Amino acid sequence: MSKKDTSEKKEHYVDNKEFFVAMTDWKKNVIESENSGDTKPPVTDYIGKCFLDIATHLSYRPNFINYPYREEMIGDGIENCLMYAHNFNPEKSKNPFSYFTQIIYYAFLRRIEKEKKQNYIKYKLLENAEDDEIKSWCKENYFETSKMKKTDKEDEDKEANEILADHFRLNEKDIEKFTPKKKKNKTTKKKKNKKSNSLLPLLQDEENETGDN
Repeated sequence: MSKKDTSEKKEHYVDNKEFFVAMTDWKKNVIESENSGDTKPPVTDYIGKCFLDIATHLSYRPNFINYPYREEMIGDGIENCLMYAHNFNPEKSKNPFSYFTQIIYYAFLRRIEKEKKQNYIKYKLLENAEDDEIKSWCKENYFETSKMKKTDKEDEDKEANEILADHFRLNEKDIEKFTPKKKKNKTTKKKKNKKSNSLLPLLQDEENETGDN
């Protein structure tokens, strides 16, 4: 087998023409079931395998492969394909591979955003912990204190936070993005309460998302 043949085989792990025929046939069954008032038929095993193959191969891209929750990303991608498969219109597109790749791609981005948001909350809870025992446990379990170079207390805390952020795979842009925007407060009392309540909007969002699921 030539190098060109190997490249083409690797690129076309999903036969787009066969995938299109399968989607066209399934879409006809969907329309017929809707017209007759029957339950929408599930996708075929072949279509399901195409979803799995596309999601799996996309997860191996350099911008996705190193995430520890890659399996969750793949699961989200497949779930989104199943949810929106009926929106594929064979009359407007003959490229289901591209159509579902885009769906999976954005499902990956949403999962990454969700995981980073949860990691930010964990990071801030540990960063703002006032209990010395929690901070000691954090240092012992999340990074080696022997690697820390700073001796000044303020510099040491700053370096510890940087290492903690790195553990949770958060960069400066992530932290800035998820940090609630500061509002101008008229009273000193409100300012004092600001720090303790800074995570409330994120925690409430998490609760709402859990409730929706």
